[in-house]
Amino acid sequence: MQQRLGRAPARAAAPLLAASLRAPASAHRVILGVDPSLRSTGYGVIRQAKPHPVALGHGTISCPPNWEHSRCLVKISQTLREVLHEHQPTVCVAEGLFYAQNLQTAIVMGEARGAALAVIAEAGLEIYEIAPRKVKQAIVGYGAAQKSAVAKMVQRLLNLPKPPAPDAADALALALAHAQENSRYNLTPPKRI
Repeated sequence: MQQRLGRAPARAAAPLLAASLRAPASAHRVILGVDPSLRSTGYGVIRQAKPHPVALGHGTISCPPNWEHSRCLVKISQTLREVLHEHQPTVCVAEGLFYAQNLQTAIVMGEARGAALAVIAEAGLEIYEIAPRKVKQAIVGYGAAQKSAVAKMVQRLLNLPKPPAPDAADALALALAHAQENSRYNLTPPKRI
């Protein structure tokens, strides 16, 4: 009958939100978290596993105060290349931008973030960002938690013998929050950069 009327055949109705409600088809198993800073960039790599995630590696890329900015940026890039080569992560999550009252601080943080993200993007990884308060809320249950509380909770969640250094703990917390966010159904997908 539809052919006689010159209409196209009717299509079956598809749920409007079906794609956004589905769990990711290819869940990333190895996640790199990065907390960029010029003098102490934290990184952490976890592997999703049952019953709990496993820390594959973490650390802080430290640069002395007397180093030039360019030398620190090179060290950040080189160290992250080594981490990428060693652990082969499939996705990266970086700390989201924050409001800085000091313009100079914001510029320096942007340089360190750019150096880190360029190396990660060069490796072909998807990069997501999560706001610091959202990470603390996901890991500790309180968006304004102290760094020590985050470190202790990361230690507990990953069964580490001692709490990681503050910047490494923040990076591991980013990776854990990303894993947690992608293990359930979401109406709002994570912010990809």
